[in-house]
Amino acid sequence: MKVDYHLHLEEGPYSLRWLERTKRAMDHFSPINEKAHTIEWMYQSMTRLIERVQKGAYDSSWIDLYLKEAKRKGLREVGIVDHLYRFKETRAYFEKYLDLRETDLGKMQRKWLDQVMTVSMGDFVRVIAEAKQRWEAEGITLRLGIEADYFPGERNGWQELLGSYEWDYVIGSVHYLYGWGFDNPETQQRFSEFQLEALYEDFFNVVEKAIRSKLFSFVAHLDNLKVFNYRPEESLLLAHYEKIAKALVETDTATEINAGLYYRYPVKEMCPSRTFLDVLIQKGVRFTTSSDSHFPDDIGAYIDLNTKTLLEKGIKEIATFEKGKRIMKPLG
Repeated sequence: MKVDYHLHLEEGPYSLRWLERTKRAMDHFSPINEKAHTIEWMYQSMTRLIERVQKGAYDSSWIDLYLKEAKRKGLREVGIVDHLYRFKETRAYFEKYLDLRETDLGKMQRKWLDQVMTVSMGDFVRVIAEAKQRWEAEGITLRLGIEADYFPGERNGWQELLGSYEWDYVIGSVHYLYGWGFDNPETQQRFSEFQLEALYEDFFNVVEKAIRSKLFSFVAHLDNLKVFNYRPEESLLLAHYEKIAKALVETDTATEINAGLYYRYPVKEMCPSRTFLDVLIQKGVRFTTSSDSHFPDDIGAYIDLNTKTLLEKGIKEIATFEKGKRIMKPLG
């Protein structure tokens, strides 16, 4: 069984780059017949993009492009999630933990929140619930998930928000250290301010706390701090890999092979790295597979490759999720 349990719908910041990427996704499914860069081509492109923006993030026809690509790639189960920071209801949660002071970083991150926090959680839950039946009719199981950013010591803030809805699964993730969003390209210069070994130690300490909180169905992209290729020699990280593997096994928490950094970021490597993956497998950690797509043409990206990797390493089952329960199913 091939699954993709970590992918997203539309997300800001809304820019000309975002428009270009959206156009590329639409062209993947329905190319414009006019010759490229003619006035007719430009007019049709603009008309389609205006319609896409007007329909909004949760338009059913946009969601069903994900279905079309999932069928083409032979996926059997798909989980669509949205980042917690997408929802207007979560502003107080992020304002509590992000650095939003009157500094260059703080101003940038406050502006970023305004750009991406544009939708409501209820609308997201509703459209995925409505889509489940349409997907089932096409032979693909659709699950409803949420990706929740973990901050040490937090147990109640976002749980109160999530408690109103029945999620198939909740992904735990770490995107922030010291209030700094380390995977934002506009803030990557901050890596040079830290001693990398100490930075990675702090990061993996937070990841371990997320795992041991037992709040999550699985914990995502375990080594995504490497996103911009700032990292020490990997031999120096082996003790951290062992610690994370132990935490996952002791709490019976799954993780994923996530392709997002491989095809969308400078590091060009899966999460976890090959060495990290070997440690996790050796300890008996459970896995699911994820594209971390943010556009419909990327759903299922590198799922075949990562499924093959797991099979070659002796993994015979894949983690799937329904109504908060993990269900192991045959891989392949």
